[in-house]
Amino acid sequence: MFEHRHFVITGGSSGLGLALAQRLIREGARVTLVARNEQRLLAALETLRGESPAAVVDCRVADVTDETAMQEAMAAIAAESGAIDGLINCAGVMREGYFETLTQRDFREVMEVNYFGPLNATRAALPFLAAQGGRQHGHKGNAPAAWLINIASVAGLTGVFGYTPYCASKHALVGLTESLYYELAPQGIRVQLVCPGEFDSPMVDTLEQGRTPENRAQTLSIPKASLDAIADDTLTGLHKGDYLIVPTRQARLATLGMRLVPGLSRKLMTRTLARVYRGPTREPLEPGEQT
Repeated sequence: MFEHRHFVITGGSSGLGLALAQRLIREGARVTLVARNEQRLLAALETLRGESPAAVVDCRVADVTDETAMQEAMAAIAAESGAIDGLINCAGVMREGYFETLTQRDFREVMEVNYFGPLNATRAALPFLAAQGGRQHGHKGNAPAAWLINIASVAGLTGVFGYTPYCASKHALVGLTESLYYELAPQGIRVQLVCPGEFDSPMVDTLEQGRTPENRAQTLSIPKASLDAIADDTLTGLHKGDYLIVPTRQARLATLGMRLVPGLSRKLMTRTLARVYRGPTREPLEPGEQT
């Protein structure tokens, strides 16, 4: 399905973005990584070329929060490669803490990367994806002409203690993705949404030391998965053509429970959180105050 297809992956220098790049390359895809940290990007490129010397893989330094930079990057990538068959929006950041102690800046920074980042990349890549969509008659079987794949989170399907900025951004991305599913289907573009639970990644690792006990209790109600398990399940879902992909069986069962019996799920989690609740550790901000 992915052989000779060209995928652009934002946030591709580490974590799930890099893991998906490795798997797509093994299936014969061409890959271009996009990230803002040049050093990490070049290291990722070296890793991919070391693992697959014959792979067609490239990279471009660009910040997904910069709309102009995204427009320029996608245009340059398309000009150099001849086509963009798929976009995987994987760049993301987390902030965790009590709502009272988080600042307006925290919320804006998370929304800029997790929502406006995919929005900017999608706007920039869409003309090239649509061009492939117009040629969909040339593709056989289950393979679409083009893909738009957004990496959200289970936190985009429910609320999580301590993740108010993160949940808000991922819920926004889920809403955007579902609307685009309907808008882009007539253009031959398959839109898919990936909602993993927590897994081993640099982004999650940065939270561990300062994580609130309430957040730890709720997030670990779904066992933390390995990066390989998340990437493998994601690729399986992409092959099957699923719109909503929730990697790992445990996360799928938890998500199903939230949807089928939301009231019971909230009640049980509220009881769990009550046993570990500590609350904010410093005075709340005054109205208009930021740090």
